[in-house]
Amino acid sequence: MNAIISRIEKHQAFFEKVSRNMYLQSVKDGFLAVMPIILFSSVFLLVATLPKVFGVELPEFFTVGLMKIYNYTMGVVGMMVAGTTAKCLTDYMNRKMPEGRVINGTSVMIAAMCGFLLLAVSTTKNGNFTVGNMGTKGLLSAFVSAFIISNVYRFCISRDITIHMPKEVPGAIAQNFRDIFPFSFSVLACAVIDILARNFLSVPFADILIKLFEPLYIGAESYLGITVIWFLMSMFWFVGVHGPSVVKPAIQAVLLSNTADNMAQFIAGDKPSHALTENFSNFVGAMGGTGATFIVPFLLIFFMKSKQLRTIGKTSVIPCIFAVNEPLLFGAPMILNPYMLIPFVVAPIVNVWICKFFVDNLMMNGFIYVLPWATPAPIGIFLDTNFQLISIVLIVLLLTLDAFIYMPFLKAYDKVLLKQEAARTEGEAISGGIVAEKPIEEMKSADPDPEISLQINKLSDRENSLKVLVLCAGGGTSEQLANALKIGAEETKFNLVSKAAAYGNHYSLLPNYDVVVLAPQIKSFYKDIKQDTDKHGILLIPTKGFEYIELTREPAGAIKFITEKLTDSKLKDELASYLS
Repeated sequence: MNAIISRIEKHQAFFEKVSRNMYLQSVKDGFLAVMPIILFSSVFLLVATLPKVFGVELPEFFTVGLMKIYNYTMGVVGMMVAGTTAKCLTDYMNRKMPEGRVINGTSVMIAAMCGFLLLAVSTTKNGNFTVGNMGTKGLLSAFVSAFIISNVYRFCISRDITIHMPKEVPGAIAQNFRDIFPFSFSVLACAVIDILARNFLSVPFADILIKLFEPLYIGAESYLGITVIWFLMSMFWFVGVHGPSVVKPAIQAVLLSNTADNMAQFIAGDKPSHALTENFSNFVGAMGGTGATFIVPFLLIFFMKSKQLRTIGKTSVIPCIFAVNEPLLFGAPMILNPYMLIPFVVAPIVNVWICKFFVDNLMMNGFIYVLPWATPAPIGIFLDTNFQLISIVLIVLLLTLDAFIYMPFLKAYDKVLLKQEAARTEGEAISGGIVAEKPIEEMKSADPDPEISLQINKLSDRENSLKVLVLCAGGGTSEQLANALKIGAEETKFNLVSKAAAYGNHYSLLPNYDVVVLAPQIKSFYKDIKQDTDKHGILLIPTKGFEYIELTREPAGAIKFITEKLTDSKLKDELASYLS
């Protein structure tokens, strides 16, 4: 098994390069930006359909009003994704633009939406838009529009193909003229594609894409397809690369499109037939987080004997319930732990197989709504099948199988840790209680040296708070450290404010912060973020796995960690700017 892990580690640099691909990341970040729309619309859909479960018929005008809200939000999500994906891709491109050349993200967003309408939407004889492809069915066209528009803008701006205005013209007006050529060329490119599609194939470009990718949609939902998807997600995470960031962008359009199809089937009185949906990924394949770890903290608490695993179980049980399993992944640890490779990969695959079998053969509904990913998985499954009782059977079965899969490997690892703890205890007795490594105790240790104390006092006495932004992949893990810093600031009377954010949603936040702390799950983005933080003169602090977990558990230690980074001799210039 160690040989397998060594082989995987050799290719880690390649995996990290894939995870940083700006097109994959722009798709992920683009979807992240429209999640409020998706979640908002799903709430109204839930309210409109839920009463029927209990035999209650809402007044027609009320149901129509609720569905109007859904249709005018989720129904145009394709157009929104075109804009947000183009904007996110532009942010990536601007990092590599020549000095003094910047692509206007707002202009790109507007152009991408226009391009999407040309590629995906038809008009009736009366001149009205047809709305069929403006929602999830148009997502592939949204990506094509975003990629075309962004690249045409980059070509024009980098080569200064623009209209130059006299210096006397105000900057805002001059910017509008600078964007005329790239806007025109990019939208015309989409128009040409649209004309070719409609004249030679007599259908909108969106319909061609749907037909072209239909085999991939079907293949992704097969048993082989879901096996490959969750194998890759788990394997990427196991070697320290955030798996969903690599794999999920490639299937995001399928997940949302299938969810919308399920809802349409449900409203029509048919059985929702698609297993592979957005919440199938969140609640089944990633039940409790990647690796299907929902049950693991409970196994650690009740069945393990080593102090390390029991402690990690108690620390990670609440986060895992809400699908934030980094405390478990880095604390146990599970990542790059030979004992955990097999269950970490096998449990998610077994889960998606079982759930698909229930949907295909046991008349269980495919998931209908898009609920927040942090919804506890058992509750999410029950809600998303529209309260079907058979879903309770599925929940019990999944938890039982995951427990059986993980238990033998956890017990084997527990025995190893027990021996290590016994040896450590014996070593302590011999050395008079002195242990070489005490990360928590060191954080709790008394005062730092006088020079650091002086600098800390200066920082604490600043008129303005020291502002710290904590970044992770989805905003869940970073919330833990941000909360620890808030508590630590209150305990130590340190003048600090902290906020958590997801990578991809941080660009507009950066200018408002002094320090950015990276969670270990996004360490592969360090170079990209460093370019952003350097522009704003912000201190960037990466963290390691176990170190990060310790910081979330020790508020005072988290404050000390930040202050010591600020007072490091290598960072005197940055410190001087904070104190000025």
